[in-house]
Amino acid sequence: MRWDNLFSDLESQLEYGLNAEENDLHEEEERLRLGRLSLRDRLRQMVAVSDRGANYSIAFVLMGGTTVSARVKTIGKDWFAADVRPVAGAGQTQRLRQCIVPLAAVQGLSLTRRQIRHSLESHSPEAHGAITDRLGLAFLLRDLCRRRTTVEVTLQTESLFGTIDRVGRDHFDLAMHEAASPRRDAEVVGYRLIAFDGVVMLTV
Repeated sequence: MRWDNLFSDLESQLEYGLNAEENDLHEEEERLRLGRLSLRDRLRQMVAVSDRGANYSIAFVLMGGTTVSARVKTIGKDWFAADVRPVAGAGQTQRLRQCIVPLAAVQGLSLTRRQIRHSLESHSPEAHGAITDRLGLAFLLRDLCRRRTTVEVTLQTESLFGTIDRVGRDHFDLAMHEAASPRRDAEVVGYRLIAFDGVVMLTV
């Protein structure tokens, strides 16, 4: 009877040790997974959850103190496209707008507890959007240039209306004109070379 008690006790200790080792291994794997996450990864996961029905807006704090509430539609290599409603910042209207935001312009996200939880969920590799994942901001701007689309470019200190004339490796040329006017030489009031790093948001 004593042998039975001894073996039972040994089995319990062994099982406890194996479980503890497995838990430690799982915790270490989770720490490594979290340590590899980028802001883009967490944003992409929230968008994936939203696509499954959560459908919520995310509050972004951008360079210069601009705060916007956005429903993210597409995430590229270094940008995202969203329906945006400004919630703070002098002189901004409250209408819903379609915008492109460089990820480098994002200073932070103001999230709810549920959004934090969603952003940390494990995700499988995306079956869709693989092409979009590889498209950088320059590619997107070249497409707007080709379409001769009037844009509002929000910088940290000002907003400019105009049409993109050409796109370089790290900058683009903006022919400035009234928002309601097409890009004609007679309507252009000036030209600005704008570095990608200075762009807070482009409104299409």
